[in-house]
Amino acid sequence: MKKALRIIGIIVVVGLIIAAIAASTAKKDPSTAEMVWDEQTTVGDINAKNHFIIYSDFACPYCVAFENAIVEHEDDFQKYIKENDILVEVRLSDYLYEFGESNPIHSRYSAVAAYCAKKEGKFWDYYNRAIASVWNDYFKDLGKGALSKTSGLDKTYWTNIGKAVGLGDSFATCVDHNETLDEIKTNAKRSAKLINSMPYFKFNDYTSSGFDLSWGWQYVQMYFQAGLDSKK
Repeated sequence: MKKALRIIGIIVVVGLIIAAIAASTAKKDPSTAEMVWDEQTTVGDINAKNHFIIYSDFACPYCVAFENAIVEHEDDFQKYIKENDILVEVRLSDYLYEFGESNPIHSRYSAVAAYCAKKEGKFWDYYNRAIASVWNDYFKDLGKGALSKTSGLDKTYWTNIGKAVGLGDSFATCVDHNETLDEIKTNAKRSAKLINSMPYFKFNDYTSSGFDLSWGWQYVQMYFQAGLDSKK
């Protein structure tokens, strides 16, 4: 009887040890912070419970339409993400140059400039100014038809935006020498493994692509709300 009880006890102990090991090695859902590619391209609490990702390219009119609606309602946007505990991450790259049909060169130039601004700690200053500039200069009135005009934009257009937000010679040199190109190409390839169109949005468990050029802030809120609802 004692021998049988010892055997049972050993089996129980072994079982508990195995269970403890399994529990310690079980994969946990990654936190928002762990999923972020680059904290410098985020806005909001890095540990927020909601993670909204925007895959973008300055050469994409529909991306710019979505993001310009946010830029034009910056105060409302900041209030919204704070009240709803949202971290917004922009994954900007030269996706359309790398994987698009027309391979617009300004896709690359603009991404290089944005990442050069990031090196200087001014990603968001540059990003917001660039979105507003390309929207008002081209996409607002010409829409998709602006693609033929924006295709001729050289690096000067993008470096001038940098000057407007206080970036100096080191920024201009960075853009001129394509110093951030490797990082951009890497992120474009990473994006291509996850998406197949531009813009593309992943808001918690909700994903969507596309945005109409005539839509504004109220439609942006609808996208965000769909993301919030997907987690309930």
